[in-house]
Formats: sequence, C-alpha cells, structure tokens
Amino acid sequence: MAEGLVQIGEVAERLGLSLRTIRHYEEVGLVVPERTPGGFRLYGETHIDRLALVKRMKPLGFSLEEMRDLLGIIDRVAAGDDDPTLAGRLHLFERAVADRAERLREQLAMAREFAEQLRRRRLEAKAPRVRP
Repeated sequence: MAEGLVQIGEVAERLGLSLRTIRHYEEVGLVVPERTPGGFRLYGETHIDRLALVKRMKPLGFSLEEMRDLLGIIDRVAAGDDDPTLAGRLHLFERAVADRAERLREQLAMAREFAEQLRRRRLEAKAPRVRP
C-alpha cells in the first residue's frame, strides 16, 4: 500500500461512515480516491478531510450540489487561487452554517420544552388522586 494511504474500511471506521456512504460520495464526485492496480480504493488525509467535511454538512441539510460547490472552493483556495470572490463565497457558507445551527438550537429548545411538558404530565398521571 502506498505511504500514508488507507483502505476504505479504515476510513469508514475512523469517520463513523458506512462503506456504502463513502462509495456513494465517490459516485457523486465528492471524493475521488486513488486506486491500486487491483482496483482497491486508497484514501489519503486530503480524501479523509473531504469526507469529514461532507459528514458535517449532511446533517445541516446541505445538498450534494452545495457540498460540491464548497469542496471546489476549498480546492481552489488550497491550490493558491487568489480569486477575490472565493473569500466571499466561503463567507456565505459560514453564514449558512451559522443560520442552520441557530435553527437547530431553536428546535432543541422546543424539544426540551416538550420533553419537560411530557415529564410533568407523566408525574401528574402517577400522582394519587384525592377523592372528595
């Protein structure tokens, strides 16, 4: 195996992703691993970092196209592209993540409030009733 490259199983274990998910991300072009002459997928740190980023974007509701767009921007920046629009596009993603995180905080607060209401109702249901 090439120096610093790992097979798909190790990537899956390290990131907590299924083999199927990693293969899917390859099929849709989000990550393109190297291949051995025998066809085995090999992943370096760059591939693993890309998959980790996609894993963080998925639960926030980003589409595959948005993921592709962000990865493209990151690739261009890493390659030394000094296009001034790249920073602005990264800022838009940063705002989108912040907005989605805020919505999740609001949903979590509602869920906690709902759970507390259910807990109170359960305790009320267990309390002995006083008969007149």
